[in-house]
Amino acid sequence: MNNRPARREATHDRIVEVAARTLRRQGYAGVGVADVMKQAGLTHGGFYAHFESRDALLAEAVERAGRNGADNIGRKVDEARARGESPLRALVEGYLSEAQWKNPELGCVVAAVGSEMPRQTPALQATSAERVRQLVSTVRRALPEGSTKDQAMSITATLVGAMQLARALGVNAQGEAMLSAARAALLADHETA
Repeated sequence: MNNRPARREATHDRIVEVAARTLRRQGYAGVGVADVMKQAGLTHGGFYAHFESRDALLAEAVERAGRNGADNIGRKVDEARARGESPLRALVEGYLSEAQWKNPELGCVVAAVGSEMPRQTPALQATSAERVRQLVSTVRRALPEGSTKDQAMSITATLVGAMQLARALGVNAQGEAMLSAARAALLADHETA
């Protein structure tokens, strides 16, 4: 029995996962092929057996990071809805949590690299823009029936902006206050009783 395809797929997956974490922690420029391969436990020379270019790796990393974040948020929303609790509250509190704030490598790729997205190659811009659209869609799922796409876009912008500003302020009382204020405002403005 030949396990080569399965091993190759597992290796590819490991490289993308390392790149996705690195991207969220260090931005696009911080994703170096040699470092990603080393962190994945592989040699630099094996990179081109998996990817045509660094941009191809970055595109997959953006997709993976976004999908992981959306799955995590979507799960919280679905669990809250199943318990009869507010899906919006679950989304807001999960997205603007201390864990996401202090660990960007585990959080939303849009909040981590949103300001860098427009300066990437056209292909990476397209992949990044799709992640933004997916985030808006995830937020819309948490809203009550009849909510508009504009409301979802506004909430998404507040979530991403608050996280970026809290990180800019640092892991301190000011950053924490930024997240707290955004959580309170979003829930006061959009949560139904």
